Amino acid sequence: MKKILILNGPNLNLLGTREPDQYGHATLADVEALCVSTGQRLGLAVECFQSNWEGALIDKIHEYGRLFKCGGALGCVFNPGALTHTSIALHDAIKGVDGLPVVECHISNVHAREGFRHHSWVSPAAAGIVVGFGVEGYTLAMEGLVRKALGAASTHTHI
Repeated sequence: MKKILILNGPNLNLLGTREPDQYGHATLADVEALCVSTGQRLGLAVECFQSNWEGALIDKIHEYGRLFKCGGALGCVFNPGALTHTSIALHDAIKGVDGLPVVECHISNVHAREGFRHHSWVSPAAAGIVVGFGVEGYTLAMEGLVRKALGAASTHTHI
């Protein structure tokens, strides 16, 4: 069974209590349970990881890049939190693993918020982006990764 990584960055451990008007009342545990349930429905093993440390997120991306290359991973759904707007290192990590599909995911619509949230260093390296659908965005991102993988598999089958 292929694995999918649900990667969450800084302050997402505070979901449910941090700015509920912006992020809702679901906790990180609720998000992780939703992702595990979605993974079961899609036939995927799900690993959830959250860190407030940029280096730990980069290490996890590297780990899944290696796993993807050996055929053990489908991809990654990544909510980088505020590091979205500041981290060239995360951009470079995603580009550096060469091939791991990463879907950038945000609970809120970052483009309807403060101006500094409108730019993402992660987006140019991402396979796709899901924003503004609340925690259901994680499900949409996971389903998108599966569709992308099936499309790539059918493309390769015809070559």
